This record gives sequence, C-alpha cells and structure tokens, in this order.
Amino acid sequence: MSLSRRLVLAAAALPGLARAQEAPYPNRTVTVINPWPAGGSSDSVTRILVQRMATDMGQPFVVENRPGATGTLGHAAVARARPDGYTLLLGTNSTFAIAPHLYPSLPYDYENAFTPISLVGTNPQIFCVHPSVPVQDFAGFLAKARAEPDKLSFQSSGIGGTSHLATELLMSMAGIRMLHVPYRGGGPAAQALLTGEVNCGFVDVITALPFLRGQQMRAIGVSSTARAPLAPDVPTIAEAGLPGFQSSTDFAMLAPAGLPPAIVARLHAAVVAAVHSVEVRTKLEAAGIEPVGGSPAEWPAYYQREFTRWGEIIRSRGIRAPS
Repeated sequence: MSLSRRLVLAAAALPGLARAQEAPYPNRTVTVINPWPAGGSSDSVTRILVQRMATDMGQPFVVENRPGATGTLGHAAVARARPDGYTLLLGTNSTFAIAPHLYPSLPYDYENAFTPISLVGTNPQIFCVHPSVPVQDFAGFLAKARAEPDKLSFQSSGIGGTSHLATELLMSMAGIRMLHVPYRGGGPAAQALLTGEVNCGFVDVITALPFLRGQQMRAIGVSSTARAPLAPDVPTIAEAGLPGFQSSTDFAMLAPAGLPPAIVARLHAAVVAAVHSVEVRTKLEAAGIEPVGGSPAEWPAYYQREFTRWGEIIRSRGIRAPS
C-alpha cells in the first residue's frame, strides 16, 4: 500500500479514535457563576448545591461570584462561554425574568442565550412592618395604607429586585400607594426596616425570623401560595385578604445555549439527586429555601409565566431602571 493511501486511511480514522478516547463528562473542574455578591441567599444556594454535585459527579465545582447590573454581568459571561458543561450559571428570576424589561440593551439574547438545567428552589418572603406602625394584621395594614396614601414607606433590595416588584404587585392588586426607598441589597434594606427608617417591606424568611422573635419586626403575611415552613403561624397574603397574590425569589441552574442533550441530562440528574438528598434539602430548608428540582421540559412554561407577569407589572407601574 502506498504511503499516500495509508495517510488517507489514518486521517479518516482520527475522528473515531478521538471519540473513543474522549472521557465522559465531567473530566475536569466545573465553574458555576453566581451573579450576585458572596454571602446572600443566591450564594448560599449555589454553594450548598454544588458541594453535593461535586461529590456525586467526581469533579470539583468552583463557585465564581460575578455581581453587577442586577445579575446581568454574570449572565453575559455565561452566555459567551463554550457550551461544553464546564461553565454554568445559578441565576434568579430577578435577572432572567425581570431584568430584560428594565434593561432593553442587554449584552446577550435573554430568550435564546441559555440552556435550562433545572429550577432549583424558591424563596418566599415575609411582608413585615416596623413595630411603630399601629397594625396587627394584613387587613389592618390595608386599611391604614388606603386611608393614608403615599404616607407609608417601603424598602427593597434595589429597583427591579423581587422585594421591590413584590411590593409593586401588592400595591397594584390592593389599590394602595406607598413611597419606595431602594437600598443596595437585602441586608441594608432589612436594616432600614429594623431601625424604623422605613415602615414596611418584604424580607427573606430566614432574615426576618430572629427579628420577628425579638419583636423588632411584625409579620403581616407570606408572599408564597403556601405558608412558609419556618413561619407556619404567619398567613399567606393571599389568604389574609389579597386572593391570587404570589411572589418569590426563584433559583435556576442554566448553561450556555447549545449544550449537548447528554450533558443536560447528566447535570439535571445531578441537581435532582442533590435537592432530594436529606443533606441538601435540610440545609436549603434551614435557609428558608423550598427545594424544587424541576426538569428542562418544564422550564419554558415556567419562564413564560414569570417573564409575562413581571413585564406587565413593570409596564403598568412605570418602573424604570436606575440611570
């Protein structure tokens, strides 16, 4: 056989040889980008989840915090990454469902830039008032807010955050008006309510609990459709007088668009195994997070509901991103 013929045959065999030698996914470190600062609820969920995924998948999972612009900087970084399963995103609905309505010139295609892996969990919030506000329940709060429009002030973690839009939704559904005072994050917002700088606002369950026990805040209602397991005595806002009200901070694992189906399935199975494990579920629930473990097939319907709902609130309330 001639040399040229042998070279042709060898070249033809190379793709098959490469596939045979290719190691199964994952075979090196996986980076999970959390687009929020370290120490918050998103960061906690990410680290609890990936610690178990690393154990189950046999490779290190490294969390990289890339905060900024309501989470869109971290989303942009993942959108630009190779769709090989080694760069992932733990995003929240404040970015994937809300930010596109506030930032019309995002550096990525928010509808097509990502492959869904799983809706990981959801975090209800408690609507709280400062003890100086003379109301004891949600009905009393509504009566006072309606009698004194624009007199009460509410805090939020920032314009476009879920605590902000949950209150805008509440005002829209209840027909009340209050003054919005945004802060840079949930911690400073909760502190403002604690000191009486503002009158009321939504606070993450795990953040609110010690202040409720110490009577430094008063719980008025929970934002989710079911009572929070950590605060079972606090009624939902829906049952307390505003039927149909629902809001939460939702956490989802996403990957760059074009991720191969086999890797999607591998990652989804790892997420579901993690959130259903006693270890992870216990840690998430202790942090006030309700585990979900949704499938990629369920994502489009969920995403469309969240995207449409918050888009309508943003347009109807005339909410604008900070300049």
